[in-house]
Amino acid sequence: MGCFINQRSWMFAVLLLLCSIEYLIASDHTDARPNFIVMMVDDLGIGDIGCYGNNTVRTPNIDRLAHEGVKLTQHIAAGPLCTPSRAAFMTGRYPIRSGMGSTGRVQVILWTGASGGLPSNETTFATILQKHDYSTGIVGKWHLGVNCDSRNDNCHHPVNHGFDYFYGLPFTLFNDCKPGEGTDILADVQAVFRQASQVLGLALLTLLIARLTGFFLVSWKLIVLLTITVLVGFCSWYVPFALVQTWNCIIMKNQDVIEQPMTLETLPQRLLNEAEYFIERNQQRPFFLFISFAHVHTPLFTSKDFMGKSQHGLYGDNVEEVDWMVGRITNVVERLGLSNKTMMYFTSDHGGHLEDSDSRGQKGGWNGIYKGGKGMGGWEGGIRVPGIFRWPGTLSPGSVIDEPTSLMDVFPTLVNLAGGELPKDRIIDGHDLMPLMEGKVLRSEHEFMFHYCGIYLNAVRWHPQNSDAIYKAHFFTPNFSPEGAGGCYTIHICRCDEGFVTPHNPPLLFDLSKDPSESTPLSPDEEPLFFEIMQRIQGAVKEHKETLTQVPHQLSWNNVLWKPWLQPCCGTFPFCSCIGKNTTT
Repeated sequence: MGCFINQRSWMFAVLLLLCSIEYLIASDHTDARPNFIVMMVDDLGIGDIGCYGNNTVRTPNIDRLAHEGVKLTQHIAAGPLCTPSRAAFMTGRYPIRSGMGSTGRVQVILWTGASGGLPSNETTFATILQKHDYSTGIVGKWHLGVNCDSRNDNCHHPVNHGFDYFYGLPFTLFNDCKPGEGTDILADVQAVFRQASQVLGLALLTLLIARLTGFFLVSWKLIVLLTITVLVGFCSWYVPFALVQTWNCIIMKNQDVIEQPMTLETLPQRLLNEAEYFIERNQQRPFFLFISFAHVHTPLFTSKDFMGKSQHGLYGDNVEEVDWMVGRITNVVERLGLSNKTMMYFTSDHGGHLEDSDSRGQKGGWNGIYKGGKGMGGWEGGIRVPGIFRWPGTLSPGSVIDEPTSLMDVFPTLVNLAGGELPKDRIIDGHDLMPLMEGKVLRSEHEFMFHYCGIYLNAVRWHPQNSDAIYKAHFFTPNFSPEGAGGCYTIHICRCDEGFVTPHNPPLLFDLSKDPSESTPLSPDEEPLFFEIMQRIQGAVKEHKETLTQVPHQLSWNNVLWKPWLQPCCGTFPFCSCIGKNTTT
């Protein structure tokens, strides 16, 4: 009997030991997966940061990330504007593949109450990480749509694209959010509607006076009809445009509007608090946090701790505030002992906005030696952005990589590190950066990159195998104005549709390895391989276009204009108003 008991005890001990080993193996496997903190600044120029050559704006915390990690010097956004660039970043695919390229004037989503946005059938890296038990969150700007058919369907919302938690701006920060800063939304169209309403109103008043004074006979039926026309015409532009601060300048927590309109003075600190709290409450499990800064898009913040502190006015103050926020995030990671198991990434969605200035000075960023800026198609200044990875113990500190890389590369990099699989039912244009950053390979997998402006293929970059050359061909370039300017100052931001660009045949060809500023195009006389280069690029374009399929245009006029039945609202529409809390709970 005792022997039997001892045998049972021995078997129980062995079973307990095996379970413990299995648990430890599973725990080790889980612990081996890194956390991810992705930080993206809005409209930041590559020349705004110290580690990329700026010696007058102070960015010690961002510079520290580069010093302790890997700096990418040829890191390329897939679009020169917010919405298409962010769509490509989230999906690892050129924006044209998801319908996030514009066909005409409007190149980004204009209202939270619009129906366009990142389609539900697109897979983001957050979606894959969420399926692999990562806690996923986004704090800050979204700008990839909210609803499709009804006010609460949230078809484009972050929660429908893999994020467990969202706190921030479903739209973006823009001048209409701050009274006195002007408007960013179709200002000329507003002026036309305003003038038309005034003319119709004056006509109605004239007819009414004539009828009442008996000057001439006017039918009351005509007056009533004209009155209705005037009221409908007035409301059709006044409600969406004049009240745009209420519609667009809102804060959401998950799917609920918690502040409408938002209070700008406290916004930076609230976003920072939310980001820090997300890290703290998820420190015991793998997490992915996308910190999408509202800085440095206009209107610029006027935080008292930073105003007047930089050498570059209010814009410089905002850049230095972003740097301070990056430092705060880094400190939280270190305080919690998460440094060696957390990959941190810092970038911008596209280049700085050169044309954005007023009597107070420049309000947009500086793109260093690179030509062009935000909205300027394939010019380097609008698409070459900072790219910094920090992961102590895994990535060698102080590494610099000059090979072409893309914001789209973040998708496969994060998915592979999380133990996920890339979607097999679609083309992923990004490539895993880890072999390059760990020094296992010396060449980027991007032999070709295709630079779109809207749905139009603007330029192609070619990095030939066994060569240091990086050729770039521009098929058209935006028309700068006034003549001789370095941007589209007359219309505030460049356009890519017909009438606003100059086509080039043959294309303008540059060798970025020798002329990164794109100052002097190569000619057949100067470059003996000119036509061979162009032939190879044209062949790549043909192959690339064969991979494209027809998808609905998310940025068509019908999809970007305001639809009241889609408007997120705090309260009862149209009386949308609420004041949010200034502290995280």
